[in-house]
Amino acid sequence: MNPRIYFDHSATTPLDPRVLAAMGPFLGGAFGNPSSLHHEGRVAREAVETARAQVAALIGAEPDEIIFTASGTEADNLALIGAVGASGRPGHVVTSSIEHAAILETCRFLAASGAKSGAKPGTKITHLPVDADGLVGPESLLRALQSNVTMVSVMAANNVVGTLQPIEELAHLTKLHGVLFHTDAVQAAGKIPLDVNRLHVDLLSLSAHKLHGPKGIGALYVRKGVRLSLIVFGGGQERGLRSATENVAGIVGFGAAAAIACDELAGEAVRLAQFRVRIARELARTLPHSYLFGHPVQRLPGHLSFGLRGEERAVGKLLAALDAAGVAVSAGSACSANHSGEPSAVLLAMGYDDERARGLLRLSLGRFNTQQEVDRFLKILPQAVASVTRGAARTHEPDRTAVALG
Repeated sequence: MNPRIYFDHSATTPLDPRVLAAMGPFLGGAFGNPSSLHHEGRVAREAVETARAQVAALIGAEPDEIIFTASGTEADNLALIGAVGASGRPGHVVTSSIEHAAILETCRFLAASGAKSGAKPGTKITHLPVDADGLVGPESLLRALQSNVTMVSVMAANNVVGTLQPIEELAHLTKLHGVLFHTDAVQAAGKIPLDVNRLHVDLLSLSAHKLHGPKGIGALYVRKGVRLSLIVFGGGQERGLRSATENVAGIVGFGAAAAIACDELAGEAVRLAQFRVRIARELARTLPHSYLFGHPVQRLPGHLSFGLRGEERAVGKLLAALDAAGVAVSAGSACSANHSGEPSAVLLAMGYDDERARGLLRLSLGRFNTQQEVDRFLKILPQAVASVTRGAARTHEPDRTAVALG
């Protein structure tokens, strides 16, 4: 029996055995609190600071610019709520229409927080449009910047369609207007090169479990001089910005994952892009009614999203058929607890109609995927599509028995 094929790395990644080995001592004997002054505490503190330097190196930051959080979502919350809070006024946040829920829901909270009490207006939120490839146009940001803006937040890579945003160009525009720029780089980190100084970003969110690290640990890059208000209160850990005893084992795992990604990024990006291109070519050949979502070139190396014309509403059945055949893929984002079957908000924002917006199947490959797995998948996929199509055809056939008895 063939092992299962895991093509859902945008949802989460398997823990790299080298990361688990690094975490091992801190899951057992090395249990000290990093805030303690005794030997056990100093061991834990040294491990945390080593990991901080490793995460910083992944994005070209200084170690003291890294704040560890419990997740990428918390990092996004701290960036937006913290920046607006530190400004001392309701403010104005500009973001894109295809952001992760961690950004969109935080913006919704900021917009409503003052308005509900009636004491002050809520934060003004501007959602920038995107084109059919999922790209934010610099001209739309420039128009938004003509008003008084507190900060701009645009994701580095979209989790649904894989499109990479022109972050360097967008952030440069905000610098010209003296506005903070944040990017949610959870999907991009460890997959494409990121350098906070070249990108001109002030704040950048990360998550370990998207780059073969452990779940439950994230980080926020905060450029020196950027002020944030608190969203978690307590003992003042993490430069006073994120109180709570540090998750030492998770932080160590994050550091190890970042270091491995740093070392292997270039080769992995080429390898995964080759897999993606091969799958796209075979899709066009074996399933000519297929079509791709997102920018054809400006995209994550191992990410491919597609639909099947005329069979969009069968995507759930196709996902189940692939799962039964031993292949794990995703129908859109896996980062929501609401599996409602509603059209993808990302695809609607990109201009797709309701039908197309229901039909996305997402493949996202990672470090441990092989050429043999790609070959197997390309044999399984047409069979799964055929089985779903035959089932749909049978469902719509007239009841011949009933007609004969008619």
